[in-house]
Amino acid sequence: FFSVVMAGLEKVPDVVFKCRVRDESIPGTNPFRWQDMTTRDIFSGQKVVVFALPGAFTPTCSSNHLPRYDELYEEFKAQGVSKIICLSVNDAFVMFQWGKKLDNKNIFLLPDGNGEFTRKMGMLVEKCNLGFGMRSWRYSMLVNDCKIEKMFVENGICDNCGSDPFEVSDADTMLAYVKGTKAPGIAKPREFVG
Repeated sequence: FFSVVMAGLEKVPDVVFKCRVRDESIPGTNPFRWQDMTTRDIFSGQKVVVFALPGAFTPTCSSNHLPRYDELYEEFKAQGVSKIICLSVNDAFVMFQWGKKLDNKNIFLLPDGNGEFTRKMGMLVEKCNLGFGMRSWRYSMLVNDCKIEKMFVENGICDNCGSDPFEVSDADTMLAYVKGTKAPGIAKPREFVG
């Protein structure tokens, strides 16, 4: 089950993501349409940071994981990173509302609604103990033209984990890796009520 990652996956898996994109040609108060985006559309020819988390609107994801990557976005860009993606096994509607709630400015919120990408990465875990169903284990990775250059996977990957480790997939650890410096540790979380 988790052997794909443990064996060292070299490329991001080929999948089609079901996304909602803004389209000003659509009249009304909801100018969005469905658009399929492939792994190649998202990763080809670019240096991309991905961080995956268990769920939108959850405490650690909302108080630290997403906001800190958003806060450090310009520093990542200065290091040649084209985009930063937050991936979660949530649907496009949930990801959109979560981004609005957190005032996300720079991070592309990528819905893996069916968990296909997460499963093929070897990171799909049960979180039935929390009533979440199947979700992503927390990790981050640097992807260069579809090739996985570096992964930071939180320790203890397992189904129905009794804790939610957050020690290596944070923004500061990834930025330090990209810069070739020592990570300063996890940033202080912001207040989030959810």
